Amino acid sequence: MAVNLLLGLQWGDEGKGKIVDVLTKDYDIIARFQGGPNAGHTLEFDGIKHVLHTIPSGIFHPNAINLVGNGVVIDPVIFKRELENLEKYNVDYKTKLLISRKAHLILPTHRILDAASEASKGKAKIGSTLKGIGPTYMDKTGRNGIRVGDLELNDWKERYRNLADKHEAMIDFYDAKIEYNLKELEDEFFAAVEMLKSLTFIDSEEYLYRAQKDGKKILAEGAQGSLLDIDFGTYPFVTSSNTTAAGACTGLGVAPNQIKEVFGIFKAYTTRVGSGPFPTELFDEVGETMGRVGHEFGATTGRRRRCGWLDLVALKYAVQVNGVTQLMMMKGDVLSGFKKLKVCTGYEYQGQTINHLPYNIEPENITPIYTEMKGWKEDLTKMTDSSQFPKELNDYIAFLEKELETPITIVSVGPDRKQTIHR
Repeated sequence: MAVNLLLGLQWGDEGKGKIVDVLTKDYDIIARFQGGPNAGHTLEFDGIKHVLHTIPSGIFHPNAINLVGNGVVIDPVIFKRELENLEKYNVDYKTKLLISRKAHLILPTHRILDAASEASKGKAKIGSTLKGIGPTYMDKTGRNGIRVGDLELNDWKERYRNLADKHEAMIDFYDAKIEYNLKELEDEFFAAVEMLKSLTFIDSEEYLYRAQKDGKKILAEGAQGSLLDIDFGTYPFVTSSNTTAAGACTGLGVAPNQIKEVFGIFKAYTTRVGSGPFPTELFDEVGETMGRVGHEFGATTGRRRRCGWLDLVALKYAVQVNGVTQLMMMKGDVLSGFKKLKVCTGYEYQGQTINHLPYNIEPENITPIYTEMKGWKEDLTKMTDSSQFPKELNDYIAFLEKELETPITIVSVGPDRKQTIHR
């Protein structure tokens, strides 16, 4: 049985959590493959909004197993808070949630290191969420990290101490005047580790291999977005993991030839949190309206998201890099009321017109080329079938499908699980 894959195609915040929640009824296993608690997946149903940071978005469905893969980095403190929040809703996470032994742990000193590093950059800071993600992945590739499976060893606290001591020396090197109480942070960390140890640790690559052999339906869930990929994103303003389709193979141990459908999630416009280039960013009333109507604030950080028109050059690049087979357009309802819509279909770059994403998209190098389309005034939020869509929305969708050469199979018209229209 092949594995289907769902990921974001922009700079994150596309609405992946909602779509995973909608699709989970068709799957036996939801497997998160990369990133850490810098992700914020928002789900809304039964009048309640839920925000997940590490736990896969299928956790509210009673029949699905949710797996945190080896490519994920886990902060036990944040994870413990997520689990405690699930208890309010009687979610049976003890039997539904599995953790890969090869996933790395975020230590308290990783978070302090993150803050010290970012503070030392001054105006050149990259917009880190300060969750310790980057330093944890640095320890992973530097072969210093502590993994979930180490918690089953007798000497894991000794390993912890050695790494934390090394981190403290690095923090002193930055001389960033970061104030912290490590004893207090460690007390909270060790208490959270005990709760984490109450869950089931597995060799996830073997588990998923056996699940495929048994005919189980598996959905791999990504975090962040393709343009934040450490290799293919807008470096250095990126995250520390591979957010593209290849990350599902390395982050779960799934063979490339086992990936079947690749679901690409994108907003009907574009947003970005934090620093970094953003060619179609709007600084006018239109951008302000998008942010206000779309409630564009980060689910993890609460930071205001920058807003702009849909960038098809960047989106086409993400479709290509990921091998997307189906597109899902989110927040179509936010564009209701705009008389005119613009879509970026090319860039003026170094005196040429180009239609691909170049090495450098800093504003001094790029001028977006727009195609203008007629907007729609109808409220989409009460619509339940694509036959109710206004002509202008259908024209918008048809234009995007033609440009991207990929079908748009789902259109979201609101935050609730029910406000999801299959085409």
